[in-house]
Amino acid sequence: MADLQDELHTTAEVGELDQSAPPPVALPEPDEYPDDHIGAALDLSPLPDPDATPLDRAHAVLAAHPVADGYSGLPWALRHLPWYDLELGESTVDTDVPRMRRGHVGALFWALHLPEGLTGDRAVGATLEQLDLVRTVARSHPEGLRLAGTAGQVTDARNCGRVAVVLGPAAAAAIDDSIGILRVLHSLGLRVLTLAGTSWASEAGLTRFGEEVVREMNRLGVLADLSGASPATISRAVTISKAPVLCTRSAARALRPHPANLPDGTLAELGAAGGLCLVPLTAEQTGPSVRDVADHLDHVRAVAGPECVGLSGTYDSGSAHPQELGDASCYPNLIAELLCRGWTEPDIGLLTWGNVQRVLRSADFTAKAAQQRREPSTVRIAELDG
Repeated sequence: MADLQDELHTTAEVGELDQSAPPPVALPEPDEYPDDHIGAALDLSPLPDPDATPLDRAHAVLAAHPVADGYSGLPWALRHLPWYDLELGESTVDTDVPRMRRGHVGALFWALHLPEGLTGDRAVGATLEQLDLVRTVARSHPEGLRLAGTAGQVTDARNCGRVAVVLGPAAAAAIDDSIGILRVLHSLGLRVLTLAGTSWASEAGLTRFGEEVVREMNRLGVLADLSGASPATISRAVTISKAPVLCTRSAARALRPHPANLPDGTLAELGAAGGLCLVPLTAEQTGPSVRDVADHLDHVRAVAGPECVGLSGTYDSGSAHPQELGDASCYPNLIAELLCRGWTEPDIGLLTWGNVQRVLRSADFTAKAAQQRREPSTVRIAELDG
């Protein structure tokens, strides 16, 4: 928001060159913009035709409220391709720029997760290689992709017709029990870290060192991903984190008993804390049809609240996808199903774009406040958990 205010103040100076220029039009204060579209006050796009088909209406709604996809496995998939062009189209993967445009994808979280078994130096090295790959891919596809690390940069990319690429989530093993490495990864662009699979974020919950990691993540603006974490870790992270937490690949366990799906009690706890549950489009977690995915979205929204549900394509992650949701171009099929169920345009605006933007902005604000009162942490795991 501060960036937007600065831009408005700067451009106002242009009028000083022309004394005959009309007085500036009064714009609303930044806080008056709705969460799902920072520039909504200036959006003059026509409303969807009420007589159009659900799919036509879905395209119209998504044109105003694009999808912020919370999880893509594309970085690891690209490692195995000798050559690719995401701007022209790449049939060997589920995600490329033409399909994202057809699917109205405005932002994409590129996961840096690792194969099971990588730990220590190997995990750090593999994560750095993926970070380098993503940055290289974004630079080599400038007409379609743009790296983004803040809510403002995500919005800027969208306004320029690019898909914003947000780096993360990465596996907790990537920091090798070192808060210093966490800071290095953040400086390279990392914005989401999964808190699971380490000695300090285990079935027993967060240790004292794990809590210190969360506090430093808050100070940096790195979001905590709790998908796959134990109930004890989820509960403690929700309690101590000053920024909202994410579950980047979690649906409703009440509808499908997958271990990564969340029980209603956890969904309610997540919603009360202002967190965000990103429902994955995978047959294993949500079911074999688009209607099954919509059922999970209905359930999560009812339990956690409309401001705490989002979408996670999980494309290129090796998972099978429901019918009609086979790649990144298929989001209109899902939105059409939701419109048929009575979801309104504001509801869908929160689901696709607004809720992710809210969480990103909250992380930015939390980091700015924390940096004024807290120095970078220098503690080691042996000092707290030894």
